[in-house]
Amino acid sequence: MDSILVTGNGPLSGTIPIAGAKNACLTLMPATLLTEEPLTLTNAPRLSDIKTMSSLLRSFGAEVSLLNDGLVIAMSSHDLATVRADYDIVRKMRASNLVLGPLLARAGEAIVSLPGGCAIGARPMDIHITALEALGATIELKEGYLYARAPLNGLRGGRHKMRFASVGATENFVMAATLSKGTSVLENAAREPEIVDLVQCLRKMGAEIDGEGTSTITIQGVERLHGATHKVVCDRIELGTYMLVPAIAGGEVTLVNGQLDLLTAFCNKLHEAGIDISETGDGITVKRKNGIVRAVDVATEVFPGFPTDLQAQMMALMCTAEGVCHLEETIFENRFMHAPELIRMGAHIEVKGGLAKVTGVRKLKGAPVMATDLRASVSLILAGLAAEGETKVSRVYHLDRGYEQLVGKLKAVGAIVERVAE
Repeated sequence: MDSILVTGNGPLSGTIPIAGAKNACLTLMPATLLTEEPLTLTNAPRLSDIKTMSSLLRSFGAEVSLLNDGLVIAMSSHDLATVRADYDIVRKMRASNLVLGPLLARAGEAIVSLPGGCAIGARPMDIHITALEALGATIELKEGYLYARAPLNGLRGGRHKMRFASVGATENFVMAATLSKGTSVLENAAREPEIVDLVQCLRKMGAEIDGEGTSTITIQGVERLHGATHKVVCDRIELGTYMLVPAIAGGEVTLVNGQLDLLTAFCNKLHEAGIDISETGDGITVKRKNGIVRAVDVATEVFPGFPTDLQAQMMALMCTAEGVCHLEETIFENRFMHAPELIRMGAHIEVKGGLAKVTGVRKLKGAPVMATDLRASVSLILAGLAAEGETKVSRVYHLDRGYEQLVGKLKAVGAIVERVAE
């Protein structure tokens, strides 16, 4: 199992290209199940989760080709051999549940194993089930699988208000509703950029949808969708992660293709902490002001609030900030598993339930630490950039799910970092 070795070596400078969004791409790929015609995605990220989703789609009989070194994904599902998503594939990745809506809409039935992914909370499926039931589906759980069926004449338009703004349930509902008969309205819909990106792609395929990016989305069902080519939106979580590189290590880094409007709440907190952020012709340039980072309080929220997927990385920054920071995690339970590992590096952190109190220290110390999930693993690497000596991060297979060429990108700005096999 691989580890990553990081040695803190002071300020960093240079450019880092930002990839297409993992979460957007994993949502866009199942959309191919809605049509017999080809769907092509450009600016795709090169990650293990993309390969897992490719395998899942192929298991239904879809053709999936990764072209141009993986930056282009060409898909076609002209024939569906099965509607069963087996546990052996689904267990590897939470986003596998996004085939439920498209299969129901296209084939009238779906058998989907309960999903896996990072161990950061329950992420219940009931919100997906009730959303699809509003379109006329009947769904029951048997032996770890969801057995879903549409009425004989297909899904019908319906109005549904979600008890919370679930991104995945919004995506499943919208995809299913595109081929439903009549008008569907989803209230308390998630507003994330990845949903906006999905709707823009579905519209290119012939869907009639309004309201993306707001809390109410209206879908007028159509008889069929056609093929399209779509560019995947920039990965705002990768962007936010690399914005923290010069913030935590010092220096100045330009993030090519970065878009500030994807991370307004996050950027506001960085400004508050004393980090200078400016838009350039290439993207975004980030540097420390006056060489000091100030402690700021953070509470995670659904979009457009502070992203839960940047909470661990922000905690790493706060470990050496001036003052005391309070971090509140409101989205997922059990998402402070990186805290004990940061403490091993000399951080002062107290965790009580969904609250963490971080008292800044002058310097972190390199230490052997263990990654527990995707975002936790990169937070430990960030901490290593600010630490004295060498930090060894083990169990980094999580990283391959969310960050393409991380070592290469960090080396390009002068970081001393390498991946080693054990």
